[in-house]
Amino acid sequence: MTDGRPLGADEATFIAVVRSGDPARFALITERHRRELQVHCYRILANYEDAQDMTQETFLRAWNKRESFKGHAALRTWLYRIATNVCLDFLEKRNDRTPVTAELPGAGSEVLYLQPYPDRMLPEDPQEAVVARETIELAFIVAVQHLPPRQRAVFILRDVLGWPASKAADALELTVASVTSALQRARVTMRERLPDRRLDWRSPATHELSNDERGVVRSYMDAHERNDLDGLMSLLRDDLRFAMLPERGTSTTTAKDAVDGWVTGGLFQRGHDDWRGIATTVNRMPAAVLYLRTPDHPEYRLFAIAVLHVVDGKIAELTGFDATDKPWLGLPPTL
Repeated sequence: MTDGRPLGADEATFIAVVRSGDPARFALITERHRRELQVHCYRILANYEDAQDMTQETFLRAWNKRESFKGHAALRTWLYRIATNVCLDFLEKRNDRTPVTAELPGAGSEVLYLQPYPDRMLPEDPQEAVVARETIELAFIVAVQHLPPRQRAVFILRDVLGWPASKAADALELTVASVTSALQRARVTMRERLPDRRLDWRSPATHELSNDERGVVRSYMDAHERNDLDGLMSLLRDDLRFAMLPERGTSTTTAKDAVDGWVTGGLFQRGHDDWRGIATTVNRMPAAVLYLRTPDHPEYRLFAIAVLHVVDGKIAELTGFDATDKPWLGLPPTL
């Protein structure tokens, strides 16, 4: 018994593992939480590789602090608390060297360290991990980055994970009043950054792509494969917002100007580029993986991944990422 309540099975098992001092058993019982903790770190950090590293650091810190676990909170809660503070410690260092500048589709400013999150690495049990579509979409992730780190942590613990104020305050070593104030300020910022999105992130959300989204991805890839610039232009809204990370700069532009700019920039050589595409999803959003074959190379080589926000059958936001040298995306390097 702890604090008048019986220990849960996980907590009792974990305490026994701590007492045994067996690192293999410790890893076995904590490993089941890896994916949800990694998503949690990604929401805070917006970078897949950093989230991987900080999840590993969470397990290392948990091992070093294992004797402090007394079963007063659920094991999952204890691990989330450690992961949150690991990320905050990391942000103190990263924010000194990585500025947030310019603009990014759907969220108002560019985050140069943003990386896509492969859907295959999301937790298998969405309810357990509290993974809703809106809280992994790029616009949401970018908007969160504009909160100060501690405010960001409060917002995620309270409004995404649904923790009560007292629990969040304890995790962050703050007063309940401080947590309440931080959450109010965070909600104001999020409403400003995501004015057209619903703000109840804890309610259930569909994880299935719509027919519109599937159709647009197929048409987007088909236009590339046929070098059909007019067809590509027809898929884009006239108020398209486009960014290609990690390059600086995002534009709101007409469809024609966007395509003309891509041609001028060498992305399309009219009638000569040889493209192939694979439909996928990242960040619970429709995406097209593009492969390019050049005259001096016999294979289609991985080029980029285009993450699309589709509104009424057209592409309203297009965020492109260099897909090379990112094995964690799980994409074949050539076709």
